Amino acid sequence: MKSFLLSIFIFHSLFSFEYTVEPTKISDDIHCFFGAPEVMDEHNNGNIVNSCFVDLGKSYLVIDTGPSYKYARDTHKAMNKIKNQKVSHVIITHIHDDHWLGNGYYQEHGSLIIGPEIFANTPKSEKTRMQQYISPEAYEGTHEVFPTELVDGEKTLEIDGVKLELKAYKHNIHSPNDMVIYIPSKEVVFAGDLVFNERILSLKGGHINNWIKAIEDIESKNMKYVIGGHGPLYTKESTDVTREYLADVKAFVLDSIDEGLDIIDTLEVSDMPKYQDLKLYEMMHRVNVESAYRTLEWGDE
Repeated sequence: MKSFLLSIFIFHSLFSFEYTVEPTKISDDIHCFFGAPEVMDEHNNGNIVNSCFVDLGKSYLVIDTGPSYKYARDTHKAMNKIKNQKVSHVIITHIHDDHWLGNGYYQEHGSLIIGPEIFANTPKSEKTRMQQYISPEAYEGTHEVFPTELVDGEKTLEIDGVKLELKAYKHNIHSPNDMVIYIPSKEVVFAGDLVFNERILSLKGGHINNWIKAIEDIESKNMKYVIGGHGPLYTKESTDVTREYLADVKAFVLDSIDEGLDIIDTLEVSDMPKYQDLKLYEMMHRVNVESAYRTLEWGDE
């Protein structure tokens, strides 16, 4: 009897988990859920990323579905309290799984899921990052669902009369195939992890020169809002921290190389007090400097 009651308790616990989420109103048509400036763990259960809803009139467009099935379910539930409607389209900005493991929820609800071309050649994982770091209760029901419509380069879509301009960069920036979404009529760019604020960015595996060029590309658009993948700022000035940090890291590394410092000596003097108040600075900054050094030491432009 005790084992039966325990199994009932466990079953109830798994399926009763809910994320505490609250949308931020960006404009009449755009709401976003802003994650905590932290690393993923069983405390935040992956609620560290940004996921946005655009009201297209008859349905929602979702930009990035988040770290789990239940996260997608709970953010959609919160949006339905504002306006109860289906999600017709989902767009995923890049391959990192904290941004798209909610896809399974939307697949069940008939949404068209769009993403960059890299998903075509990506094998499914035996165990995702989220599965390793967040609680089983939060992860329950989650499985890998890749986008079914892929973007190679630039693509224009029209959904319910709303024009969207998608650009999937073909070279490594933050990830091997980052994509931005520009909606001219709503004066908004969804930049994914090409824009960080409040917390330090991650250059590990990225390319500093390509990233700087991508920020210039984003800032060249006629927009009122730029919404990144991490951080709660959403005005067009939200790119400032990313642009300035990348420029300062590049200048510092190039000066170090010119002075003949090797990578170890460069890291020893790499502190940048200007950015020490950003979350995750202690964890990520030296890693970023090392990545920039390895990119720039051979004059790689």
